[in-house]
Amino acid sequence: MTPGVVPGRLTPDAYAANFRDVAPPLDEHEARVAADRCYFCHDAPCITACPTAIDIPLFIRQIATGTPDAAAMTILHANIFGGMCGRVCPTENLCEGACVRMEAEGRPVEIGALQRYATDGVVLSGVHPFRRGAPTGKRVAVVGAGPAGLSCAHRLAAKGHDVVVFDARPKPGGLNEYGIASYKAVDGFAAAEVDWLLGIGGIELRQSHRLGEQVTLDGLRAEYDAVFLGMGLAGVNALGIDAPEIDAPARRDAVDFIAELRQSDDLSTLPVGRDVVVIGGGMTAVDAAVQARLLGAQNVTIAYRRGQDRMGASVHEQDHAVTAGVRLMTNAAPVAVENGAVVLGYTADLPDGTLLNTAERISVPADMVLTAIGQRLAGVPDAVAVAGGKIAVTGPGRTSVPGVWAGGDCAAGGDDLTVTAVAQGRDAAEDIHGFLHAG
Repeated sequence: MTPGVVPGRLTPDAYAANFRDVAPPLDEHEARVAADRCYFCHDAPCITACPTAIDIPLFIRQIATGTPDAAAMTILHANIFGGMCGRVCPTENLCEGACVRMEAEGRPVEIGALQRYATDGVVLSGVHPFRRGAPTGKRVAVVGAGPAGLSCAHRLAAKGHDVVVFDARPKPGGLNEYGIASYKAVDGFAAAEVDWLLGIGGIELRQSHRLGEQVTLDGLRAEYDAVFLGMGLAGVNALGIDAPEIDAPARRDAVDFIAELRQSDDLSTLPVGRDVVVIGGGMTAVDAAVQARLLGAQNVTIAYRRGQDRMGASVHEQDHAVTAGVRLMTNAAPVAVENGAVVLGYTADLPDGTLLNTAERISVPADMVLTAIGQRLAGVPDAVAVAGGKIAVTGPGRTSVPGVWAGGDCAAGGDDLTVTAVAQGRDAAEDIHGFLHAG
């Protein structure tokens, strides 16, 4: 109940309970029962709905027949981050949303949970099942140690190329490590998965190396045979309202808030407001809002400028937020930040897709404001063409600069999902391999 932004709002037991695994893993019996619900469709729509095109009926049949390690290999051949994707993918919008059971019964096969069940057995064993190809003598630079960059690096290493990965942060993993809610990947799984991935060999990590500072694109092109850019979106969009700092409650970017929480060894040391307002409507907004509530905030409100059906967060994530005690305020855009409150102006979605700002206002108490209104591309070399605020690419990630590819959140054509980034990194690696082989 303490006003302001303070740490230690809860007991140690409460922190532990709040941040336990939000979707505990299936045991063997549960997995077999879940797998038995699959129709094993020959033209499975779930495969088409998966950005990495995992053969979902095959891996589920392998679980049903008692060979989960074989199921894991089916998954990992297509998606080397199958473990994390089994935890964080919006499956309700992808594979499970396309499941025939969903259409027939309103309850799909638990594809995400089954994927996690299969891959955890391999990833957490510490044994890497993939082997490197014969050395090619070619060297590839990868900028960004997130899902796109590491997916690309792993596929290139498997083909015998030497890969050096440069990343601006002190730890690899990208948004898997820094940008998702803690309760979705407990017990350091993101770091464990990266360590396991590197077990293939041939991949060197160089942390705290930012493009344009410690390394340059011209330098990388001169030293390496090919370059892949997968550095994500480093810039943060501005809130766009005037608020004198002396009158404003504590304001910070939601991405930074989540990153700090993910890297904390003691949640009781993290300060959080009593009344928190999160501006935005995507997955980041939901993750920030729910975690603020789990840290002990009494009142947490998500304010989104459009209708609820326009929110970037999936319906599943929205429901989870409400269940956690977060209030959703839609068609409400921030117009001012006053002493101890955020002033929201009501809006209306018009039939042509535009937004009408009305004169009606409401003041929401806030001693902490988290902004989750999107990220933007930053630090891209001038030589690389940009389209629509992202790196322009053709085919499997080819940029306007010869010998340079791009993928993940920084590249055009994606939908800012881990699974899409993995697919783009993988496909770019195949194209890079063809380019190197031809050369």
